[in-house]
Amino acid sequence: MRVLIAASALTGHVNPLLAIGHRLHARGDDVLFTTSETFQSRIEAAGLRFAPCNDGGAAAYLDVDLPPGPERWRHEFEQRFINGMPGQAAGLRRLIADHRPDVVIAGSLFLGVLPLLLDTRARPPIAVLNVSFLFLDRPDQAPVGAGLPPAKDAAERVRYAALKAGTDAAFVNPVRAHTDVLLAELGLRPLPASLPHSIVVLPDLFLQPTVPAFEYDFGVLPPGLRFVGLLPSPHTDIPLPAWWHELDGSKRVVLVTQGTLANSDFGALVEPTLAALADRGDLLVVATTGGRPLDSLRGSLPPNARAASFLPFDLLLPKVDLLVTNGGYGSVSQALAAGVPIVSAGRTEDKAEVGARISWSGVGIDLATDVPSVEALRLAILHVLDEPAFRRRTAETADAFSRVNAGHEILTAVDDLAGRSVD
Repeated sequence: MRVLIAASALTGHVNPLLAIGHRLHARGDDVLFTTSETFQSRIEAAGLRFAPCNDGGAAAYLDVDLPPGPERWRHEFEQRFINGMPGQAAGLRRLIADHRPDVVIAGSLFLGVLPLLLDTRARPPIAVLNVSFLFLDRPDQAPVGAGLPPAKDAAERVRYAALKAGTDAAFVNPVRAHTDVLLAELGLRPLPASLPHSIVVLPDLFLQPTVPAFEYDFGVLPPGLRFVGLLPSPHTDIPLPAWWHELDGSKRVVLVTQGTLANSDFGALVEPTLAALADRGDLLVVATTGGRPLDSLRGSLPPNARAASFLPFDLLLPKVDLLVTNGGYGSVSQALAAGVPIVSAGRTEDKAEVGARISWSGVGIDLATDVPSVEALRLAILHVLDEPAFRRRTAETADAFSRVNAGHEILTAVDDLAGRSVD
């Protein structure tokens, strides 16, 4: 089978699609992967063919001049994902003409697939792998992105609806209108719904990499939606740090990370976490800088702390007792699949929604801020470590993940899709 994979140029978007490409290639499929040249060596090392799709750094754009909220979300979303849509679509059409794939698999924010999905011309079947929470429109009227748990009663639904009206005016409607303008310039019909909802319902297949236990009840789901559990990233040969032998089980381990995108200022989460636990000789605190140099961490490490630029999460998480994170969906999913409880603190991008699900599902505490205090972190971390209910609930969620063979589910779904013709 010939497969074309397309991903936005972000590590957390490329890695899950690379995992799928790796499995397809391992069974003998011909896989062509398109994304930024930044990831070319990693893709070719996995044995996949590479085609550049240079976004000029747009996917990593952050508007640090605006506070978290609808205006910032709108500006970032347009700059990072929407404006590149026409160019991505043109690139996909060229690759489809040259490669003649049986199926296209794209990340959910590689919006270049939308013009193909809205066009009347023949095309290969298109599957989309989500890289975030399930962003369908909420039946309880909660605005997407605000990080609100399911409404408990009618009064809360009324309050949510009022909040949604404001978010729609500031974010959802302008983003949809901006996208529709670009689609009209391509001679295409407008989106059938809000942009997030359209991303889920338009593809022939939409793969959600989690289990229902970590998602809200949306009622009747789109027919193409499948929950597929966690697809592990291919193991990479990240050198183990010299202190790795200290992860021997003699101390409980707290891992703290700000991921690979929102990590320009470690004073937001990593450094306060190190300070919060500096006097706990019974804990080992492990920090990763997501690829940035270790000297980006200000000050010296406390005696109970260890740090590395990159760490192999597949090997590390089974040794970890708690994850402190700003809410990256990929690392949160990996932690839950490994049975690791979580303390989250993040409000940018999709992090408010991820944090809300952490709290709602009982697998940890969401501090609901980008700048938690040292004391708030200390109290939350120790509470999650010492309260057995968090560990029990996380173990139940891990069990749900273990019952889903994500690789098998995804490949089966893609094989079924490739057998269809789309006119």
